[in-house]
Amino acid sequence: MLTRIRSDPSRTRLPLGGWVALLALILLAVAVLGVCVGSVPLPVGDVVQVVLAKVGIGTPTSPLNAVIVWDYRIPRVIAAMTAGAGLTVSGIALQGLVRNPLADPYVVGVSSGASFGAVLVMVAGGGALLGLGVPAGAFAGAVLVLTLVFLFAQRRGAFTDNRLVLAGVALGYIAAAGTSFVQLQAKPGQLTGILFWTLGSVSGARWNSLPIPVTVILVCVLWLLTQGRALNALSLGDDAATAVGVHLRRLRLSLLLVAALCAAVTVGIAGGVGFVGLIIPHAARLLVGADHRRVLPVGALLGAVFLVAVDLVARTAGSPHEFPLTIFTALAGGPFFLFLMQRERGQ
Repeated sequence: MLTRIRSDPSRTRLPLGGWVALLALILLAVAVLGVCVGSVPLPVGDVVQVVLAKVGIGTPTSPLNAVIVWDYRIPRVIAAMTAGAGLTVSGIALQGLVRNPLADPYVVGVSSGASFGAVLVMVAGGGALLGLGVPAGAFAGAVLVLTLVFLFAQRRGAFTDNRLVLAGVALGYIAAAGTSFVQLQAKPGQLTGILFWTLGSVSGARWNSLPIPVTVILVCVLWLLTQGRALNALSLGDDAATAVGVHLRRLRLSLLLVAALCAAVTVGIAGGVGFVGLIIPHAARLLVGADHRRVLPVGALLGAVFLVAVDLVARTAGSPHEFPLTIFTALAGGPFFLFLMQRERGQ
């Protein structure tokens, strides 16, 4: 049903550069708002002073403001941007790979595997698992599931879309069962933190945890931007893609690896955030059409804007208490899909 959704021509008249510039400005505004707003509200001027002081210009208004802005809020906003962009491009890549508009990082089991690895580290302790931290545990779990998906999805030396989805769903359920089992072994004091993390949170973001995820997501996005034409050809079918010179096996394997890497890195820094990789690609297509050369850059920016905004709501809606991100991404995702269904019925 949703595979036929296309945006109105009137919605795509703005050139790609215009959309990118507009979304970049919105992202900047939302990021500044995310740094200024919180349990301790700060004026924009104080935030600017803190940032300038860190580059050697002037001094911050107070040491407390410097700690709040530089050590907590800015890393948190960067983590939300990274996770939003990573989940979105991962969803776009997977939807193009399996030609299914309902595909997202969970459909190939990678997010479930990453959650299992991360929760295992949280419950057993890093020392019990070769000193792995939560991000490393998430990546190890994702790689394990991805390897198994690839092995089970193959048939006669190649893998098909249907076998990939079936293997991913099956292994995703197994990983989810493992996550539940590990949670039951946790101490009572650990359960709240684990449950909170599995529903998504960037509250633990710090500067030392950002360089690798930011670099990985940036490289993956840049590589995917070079594959726009190939993804367009793939969406027309295997025969059409082969006719224009696309190496199907190589492209599918590359897309699977990049999508899995994005999902694994995102789970490592933000936990199990749901719906972003599913709804934001559709929102991007509504804005700029189905051309992947336009959807990928717009989707990455839109995903970053969306998750920074969601994180802002999650930590201010019940201040001083904080809610997991998936609560609000699901609240946005459900009505959005109902809107898509109604729109498709109207067409």
